[in-house]
Amino acid sequence: MQFLKILFWALIAFVAAVFTFGNWKWVPIQLFGNLVAEVNLPLLLLITFLLGFVPTFLYQRTIRWRLRQRLSAIERSVSDLRSSTISDAAIVPAPPPVAAPIAVPPGVA
Repeated sequence: MQFLKILFWALIAFVAAVFTFGNWKWVPIQLFGNLVAEVNLPLLLLITFLLGFVPTFLYQRTIRWRLRQRLSAIERSVSDLRSSTISDAAIVPAPPPVAAPIAVPPGVA
């Protein structure tokens, strides 16, 4: 499975490299006023990708962190409840088992 993962990422890197070499063109970007910036197309695409990816990634990591915090708090409370239940059961002895009555068939005395 690890081999397939490495193969996948190598394929993605190869496609990105081919795209970069094939589209190494300068793209003019109109900024505020009469200011014009010329940026390489692959760099521009990388920047726009990161502008969309980073906030989403940070949001997802924050949600995962919150859920882990909630889960650890719930696990702590469950372990506290289990330990208190076990300690209470150790203090109070259980009642002795009651023998079940034996059923006698009718006509037998």
